[in-house]
Amino acid sequence: MLNSKGVEILLKQDKVVVFSGIAGVTFLAWLYMFRMAMGMSESGMDMTKPCVMAWDAWELVLMFIMWSIMMIAMMLPSATPMVLIFSTVNRQRSETESPLIPTGVFVLGYLAAWTAFSALATLAQWGLHEAALLSHTMVISNSFLGGILLLTSGVFQWTPFRDACMARCRSPLGFLLTDWREGNRGALIMGLKHGVYCVGCCWMLMTLSFVLGVMNLLWMAILTAFMLLEKVIPWSRWVSRLSGLALAVWGLWVVAGGIR
Repeated sequence: MLNSKGVEILLKQDKVVVFSGIAGVTFLAWLYMFRMAMGMSESGMDMTKPCVMAWDAWELVLMFIMWSIMMIAMMLPSATPMVLIFSTVNRQRSETESPLIPTGVFVLGYLAAWTAFSALATLAQWGLHEAALLSHTMVISNSFLGGILLLTSGVFQWTPFRDACMARCRSPLGFLLTDWREGNRGALIMGLKHGVYCVGCCWMLMTLSFVLGVMNLLWMAILTAFMLLEKVIPWSRWVSRLSGLALAVWGLWVVAGGIR
């Protein structure tokens, strides 16, 4: 049995390893997105015109991969507090076993939820593409439709459903206390369940990628920081409310411009 000082040393080591792993995976995901964005900007195409080239099956797969990696780049940082607490609780419950494998399985479960969302986002992008509503930069070319997405996203920030999902994301320890399951299978189920809550509160914000550009790295970085802040700052509910109001006003302004 380890003494309290030994457990404390192991907890610090675990945090360093887990945080380094998250940082490394996140960096690689952002590097992939950066290289892809640079490749698009150097393609020489007129990025303002609708893209009308038909997709084949391989292009659909590539879009799914792009969305999946984008979700890793954007959502894994916001899950860091939960993952670190999960690792700590695992270590405290079993001092003699490393929590790294269960923690990795938990992360896989979390990312599985966002991978499922990526599949739906890919289908949505394919539908918009087939309707000739996307430019080469994967931005909706119809201002009225873009305004509706902004408005809907703003209203969604005020809904009880989003509040319920966000409450689970804002309280990592509360989630673990009420939903704890033992073993790697339990870690996978917990990670998947937490990922579903996370998708539930953030999916509408992700649809704004079609308004501001799926490959707009600045927008991705801002949204990533925003979602992390929503989960960690004490007054995050007001941040959600104010952001929803701002999005709704923006959406109404864009819709009004599209009607004219």
